[in-house]
Amino acid sequence: MAQTTHGKALMNFDPAIAAQQALRQAEAHGELGTLATDILKAEEVFSTDQGQESKQAYEQLQTYGQQLSNARWFQEFLIFITWQRVTEGPLARHFQHGLDACNRFLEQFKDEIEGTPSHQHVLDIRESFQGGLGLEEDDLMPELDEDAFKGGD
Repeated sequence: MAQTTHGKALMNFDPAIAAQQALRQAEAHGELGTLATDILKAEEVFSTDQGQESKQAYEQLQTYGQQLSNARWFQEFLIFITWQRVTEGPLARHFQHGLDACNRFLEQFKDEIEGTPSHQHVLDIRESFQGGLGLEEDDLMPELDEDAFKGGD
C-alpha cells in the first residue's frame, strides 16, 4: 500500500530495483527473444553511463519496447526506467510518456497483474507521473481507477 503525505501517494519501492527485477523476469520468461543481447547491452549503457550515451540507450530501449508491445515484464521495465529518466531530467514529455505507458500497461495486462505487487507499483508510479504533470486524481480516466480493476462500486 502506498504511503500518503497531504493526500499524495509516495512510492514505497525503488523503481531502479524494480526495473532490474522486471528485466530479469522478462529474460526468464523468454520475452526478449532475438533482441535479448541488444536489450541487455542497451540497459547496461543506460544504467552505467550518463549524458548522451544514457539518453541514446534509453531511446533504444523504448524502440525495443514498441517491437515487444506484448512483453508484460519488459513493458513494466520500461515504465520504471522512464521514472529514472524523469529523475535525471524532469521534462514534461517524460512524465507524459510515463503516464501513457502506465495507462497502456494497466489496460493491457489488468487481468494478469491484478492483486500483484507489480499492479500496485505501476499504480503508484502512475500517480507520480500524474503529479509531475500537475494532474489530480479527478483527472484520471475513470476506467483506470484502481477500483475499476476490482469491479468498483
